[in-house]
Amino acid sequence: MANLVIDIGNTYTKIAVFKRDELLVYKQFEGIDDAVINAFFKEYAISKAIVSSVKKNESQAWQTTLAAKVPVIFFNGKMAGELNNQYRTPDTLGADRLAGVMGAKTLFPQKNNLVISGGTCITYDAVDAAGNYFGGSISPGLNMRYKALNYYTDGLPLVGADESFDKQYGDNTVSAIRSGVQNGIKYELMGFIDSYKKAGEELNIVLSGGDSIFFDSLLKNSIFAPCVKIEPFLVLKGLNAALYINND
Repeated sequence: MANLVIDIGNTYTKIAVFKRDELLVYKQFEGIDDAVINAFFKEYAISKAIVSSVKKNESQAWQTTLAAKVPVIFFNGKMAGELNNQYRTPDTLGADRLAGVMGAKTLFPQKNNLVISGGTCITYDAVDAAGNYFGGSISPGLNMRYKALNYYTDGLPLVGADESFDKQYGDNTVSAIRSGVQNGIKYELMGFIDSYKKAGEELNIVLSGGDSIFFDSLLKNSIFAPCVKIEPFLVLKGLNAALYINND
């Protein structure tokens, strides 16, 4: 029997099927409906499901369809499992952030882990070797920064990310924007990592989210590169772990 794991983000809905800890399939959608749910049940013998969403007060017909098929857990900030969650307002803690930290603790137990998730926003969340989670940081994501420069100015064009850009500065408007955004994120990443490394003897840097590979390219020549691990399915793995913690 398999688990259905649904992660509803700000931009995309990510759905995975697990058999215990083994990821069988992953698919990404711009939305979700009954047809999407039914397609997974036609192909896999699903026995239980977990749903996580960063969207507030979302109640859709597909949730009723899913709940009629199998037991469903709706993940929230209070389902920390073995984590010592010391976030002062657990009700406001983003489900994706908590699931990412739980995923890191599951994959790298008894390690100090800094989870950096690159999506609509960039989030930084750390869990220490003892399982203590105190909080983290949220900043604008890669595409959000590019769009903001265009939206809030009259003269700056809308520019997209360029992984091949590796200059310290730009010599025209487009490259100057890329320098500001991409070097800005690079220095931000390095600053957060350096801060956390000073607080812990050994640190795993776990990159997740849609921009994880791009962030890895920004850090590839840094002193932190040997500590970096890419886990694009970290949140889904954390949710799968939460399904067992809260359902067994």
